[in-house]
Amino acid sequence: MTRCLGRWIAAAMLWAAITSTAGAGTLTATVEQWGLLGSWAVDCAARPDRDKGALLTYEIRKDGRVMYRRDFGEAKDENEVVSATVGAEGLLNVMVYFPSLHQTREFGLLLAKDGSLRAIYNRSERGEYTIRDGKYVATGAPTPAQRRCD
Repeated sequence: MTRCLGRWIAAAMLWAAITSTAGAGTLTATVEQWGLLGSWAVDCAARPDRDKGALLTYEIRKDGRVMYRRDFGEAKDENEVVSATVGAEGLLNVMVYFPSLHQTREFGLLLAKDGSLRAIYNRSERGEYTIRDGKYVATGAPTPAQRRCD
């Protein structure tokens, strides 16, 4: 099981490296055109906090990489977006490699007509969901709308 997971992670990293080099223009264009770039939070006036809401930022670096930064107040990280595609009904499907977690996660984001952003799904590379159909799997509560903070 561990060896299989290790191979999956290695394959994801190789795919990420190839994708980020070969498809950087497409990836950056997708996140720009869809409207993902910038900082997002449930409450932009509140200080980032793990329990009360993080500040999530998507940006394009000078080297062309798309980065996803999470600020939880006491903890922060930065992770590379390895792909982004627009699916049915405008859903943005994003894959992010999290080195600290040793995994790639895929999540689907939806922009509402009022400009807010909602997570519709979030799953691991093994297909384990933390968010499904716009609800947290653990509680059944709907994901909150996030607002652009900048």
